[in-house]
Amino acid sequence: MTLEHSENNDKVGRLGRRSFLATAAAAAGSVAFARDYGPNAPPVRYPEPDVVVLDEERFGKYKQGNSPIQRLYHSKNMLWAEGPAWNGVGRYLVWSDIPNNIQLRWLEEDGHVSTFRHPSNNSNGNTFDYQGRQISFEHLTRSVVRYDYDGTRTVLANSYAGKSLNAPNDGAVHPNGDIFFTDPGYGGLMDYEGRKAKTGSVQPYQKEAIYRIEASTGKLFKLADDIHKPNGLCFSPDYKKLYAADTGASHYKDAVENIKVWDLTDNNTKLANGREFASMKMELNGKEVAGFADGIRCDVDGNIWASAGWVGDGYDGVQIFAPDGDRIGQIKLPEICSNVCFGGTKRNRLFMTGSTSLYAVYVQTKGAHIT
Repeated sequence: MTLEHSENNDKVGRLGRRSFLATAAAAAGSVAFARDYGPNAPPVRYPEPDVVVLDEERFGKYKQGNSPIQRLYHSKNMLWAEGPAWNGVGRYLVWSDIPNNIQLRWLEEDGHVSTFRHPSNNSNGNTFDYQGRQISFEHLTRSVVRYDYDGTRTVLANSYAGKSLNAPNDGAVHPNGDIFFTDPGYGGLMDYEGRKAKTGSVQPYQKEAIYRIEASTGKLFKLADDIHKPNGLCFSPDYKKLYAADTGASHYKDAVENIKVWDLTDNNTKLANGREFASMKMELNGKEVAGFADGIRCDVDGNIWASAGWVGDGYDGVQIFAPDGDRIGQIKLPEICSNVCFGGTKRNRLFMTGSTSLYAVYVQTKGAHIT
C-alpha cells in the first residue's frame, strides 16, 4: 500500500505522509517513540513489553515469553519496505523497497541481506506459488508477474476489459493454482512508486477491485469491487473466506478504515456476501483514532494479523484480530508497519516490514499458508 494526498479526502486532505502522521499522532496525544533498536540498545527484559495482550484468553497463548522483537535490518537508504514473502526451500525472506525499485533478500542461515532484484519495476507485494515460483505485483508496469526457476519473467495479467490495470498491490495463491490479487491503484497515482497516470483520477484506469487469475486458462476475472481501495489480502485457513484491507479512506470521504471479508463460492471462483470483518478504530489515550490496515496474514487458528499505521505511538505496528473480528493483541513498532508474513523453518516467526526496517518476532502459532 501507499498513501498519497487527495482533494477528495477530508481526513487526509492535502497532507502528505509525514504531515498526516504528525497531525494524527498529536490529536491522539501521542509522544515520540522512545525504544531504541540501534546496535547499542539496552537488552529487552522478558516478556517482550511491546507484544501487548489485550485478551488473555484468546491472545495470551500466542505470546512467546522469551522472544524479543528484533530489528533484522535497517538502512537510511531504504524508503518504503513492503511485500515480505517467505521461501521455505531457500530459507530466505524477500521484500520490496518500492521507491528504490529493488527487492531485498534476508537469509535465515546468517542474517545476511543483499539486493535480490534490481530493477524490480517498483514491485509492491510478493508471494510464492505452490511450485515455489515467485509472484510479484508491479506498480511500474501495472502487472502481475511470475519469475520461473531460470529467472524468466512472465506477465500473468496487466489489463482487464481492454483497459490497463491500475497498479496491482498484493496477492495470494490458492492451492488450485489460481492467483487472487488486489488493484487499488496507488502506484498509478504517483511517479515516486510507479508511473502516474495522465487521467488525474483516484481511479487511474478503472474501478478498484479484487481479481482472480485462473491457473488452468490464464484468464482474468473480476471478483469484487464493493470496496474502495482493496490492499492486503489473505485466505482463511480452510480457503472458504477471503479477507482484504480497505485503505480507501486515503482518497474517499465515505470510506472507513477496516478489513472486509467475503465468502468463496462456486468452487472458489466467486466472492459473495462482502461485509466488514474488523474496524481499525480503537481508543488511544482517551480518544478514538483510526489508522490503516495494510498487509494481512492469517494463522492456523484463523486469527488475522494486520499491519497498522498512520496514527503514531501506541497504534502503529501489528494488530491481531480473532476470527470474530475482535482485536485481541498488538505488536508495537517505532515505525509504520506496511506488511507482515509468517516464515522461518517452523513458520512461527512473524516478519514485519516497517517503513525503513525489517522486524521479526517468534510467536506461539504458525502461518496458515505457505507465505
